[in-house]
Amino acid sequence: MKSVRFYILIISVFASQVLFAQVAFKTAVSKSNLGVNQRFRIEFSVDKQGADNFKPPSFSDFKVVGGPSSSVSQSWINGKASYSQTYIYILEPKREGEFTIEPASIEYNNEIVKSNAVKITVSKSVEIPKDPNNPEYVAQQNIHLVAEVSNLNPYVGEGIYVVYKLFVSQNIGVNDWRVTESPQYNGFWNQDIEVTELNAQNGKYNGEDYRFLVLKRAVLIPQRAGELIIEPMKMDFSVGIPTGRGDFFGNMITRNISYATQSAVRKVRVKALPELGKPIDFSGAVGEFEFQVSADKNVLNANEAAQIKVEVKGSGNLKLFEIPKIVTPAELEAFTPEHKEEVTTTLNGLKGSISDAYTVVPQYKGKYKIPEVTFSYFNPKEEKYHTILAEAVFVEVTEGKDLPSSANDTAGSFKKNVVANGNNFRFIALETKFEPASKKEFLHSVEFYLLLLLPFLVIPIGILIGKKRAKRAGDIFGNKIRNANKLARKYLSEAKKQLGKKEAFYVALEKALHNFLKAKLQIETSEISKEKIAELLQNKGIDAVTINEFITVLNDCDFARYTPTTDVMMKNEYEKTVEILTEIDKQL
Repeated sequence: MKSVRFYILIISVFASQVLFAQVAFKTAVSKSNLGVNQRFRIEFSVDKQGADNFKPPSFSDFKVVGGPSSSVSQSWINGKASYSQTYIYILEPKREGEFTIEPASIEYNNEIVKSNAVKITVSKSVEIPKDPNNPEYVAQQNIHLVAEVSNLNPYVGEGIYVVYKLFVSQNIGVNDWRVTESPQYNGFWNQDIEVTELNAQNGKYNGEDYRFLVLKRAVLIPQRAGELIIEPMKMDFSVGIPTGRGDFFGNMITRNISYATQSAVRKVRVKALPELGKPIDFSGAVGEFEFQVSADKNVLNANEAAQIKVEVKGSGNLKLFEIPKIVTPAELEAFTPEHKEEVTTTLNGLKGSISDAYTVVPQYKGKYKIPEVTFSYFNPKEEKYHTILAEAVFVEVTEGKDLPSSANDTAGSFKKNVVANGNNFRFIALETKFEPASKKEFLHSVEFYLLLLLPFLVIPIGILIGKKRAKRAGDIFGNKIRNANKLARKYLSEAKKQLGKKEAFYVALEKALHNFLKAKLQIETSEISKEKIAELLQNKGIDAVTINEFITVLNDCDFARYTPTTDVMMKNEYEKTVEILTEIDKQL
């Protein structure tokens, strides 16, 4: 019986070996030791026709810069057929270290077959050999991605710009490219300037003739002093490298390769604004500005509205400081100002105007003065501060009720003669009536003992309150949630006031959403598309679900104005928006 089992085992092992010998599935790499700035080729080859459902391994430690592509090879030599199908990837390491690429898998005759694992060792960046026959060296010498910065030593708040140019020599051709990593501007307020057309121009790079394209432009305004870094822009290319050989017609034969490059890291040393001569009312305006306060009406009737406009115009960091406020007399009822921005972005910075328009309604007849207002700014070209004084504005109300106090003042302005008579001093008391004071002593009284015991009652209560506050202060996550919720409700306060008024509610809600993003992202989101907003939020690390909910609310604001809406629906929309803004603030 034992011998039968032994033979069955031998037959089973032999059959399994024959089965797996039917197909060979191998992994091969072009190099297993490389620098972090190099790439390598990995191939998965199967030698039997009919193998399918190929599944590559996870390249988590590498970036796939080429592939997948496949090739099939068949031959018949001396009556013997051979077959090979290969799956090809081009990989680039993300960091230094030793990594294992796990096996790929493929299905053959209803069995899953796996290839072998390979180990890759990645070292520091290596210098590419100066070999004119090396395609990668040729690409490196003929393709240059350059970040040009207008000013590497600006003041805080002074606008600069960065332009990304791609220089390509006349010797090679770039067939395709894509941006793999956009530059980061940490410490800068930034806004892209759209490049509408990619027109090739002739220029010089290191004294040699090149063609170049302007790929990207952005305006940057530093927000703090010190050294700020402009991170590199990274790109992948498909490059045609001349082989030095010609075809039948004499045309140069080129070899296409994948090539990656990046712009250099640019360091900007930002100067702090000088403290010497800084005006007390300086609010951070940097540039060249004009300032004025004006009224659309200087003469009006009571209860007739006038508009007082406070305007700053010029060039500089227009969106990054507050406009001075005006102070109106108590007799002029002033409403919350309407803020307006007419700003364009150019390579020279932000240009245009920002203004606050106050609607004032007088209640009484008279002439009222709105006092002078000052505005201070720093001019980086002159390296000094300027202060502009806007003259006082006078509003005269010709018709309406008199001030309530005016009649009393008029009556009091007439003098009367004082007549003395015998009764003038009759209120002076000539006799006194004293009564004995209470003989009750404070010492040992009920009040005495209450005051004596009061500190012993207050101390335990104070300790309990202190522990509760310390526990609340230690709840960092809870405090963040509470602060985020307060911030969301702050921006939505106007929308809450308009609950029940469909048109006004959704206008206020949409404005609150844009103002929230403006405060968090430091850009004017009301001027850009929802797709761009989604992209900006994604770049800030907001998860996809929250972004979709935010965009949904924006869309609701557009459509709800033209569809039937109930008070309950508006209240639910408000609560939903509070939750979304709270979540965005928490993730930021």
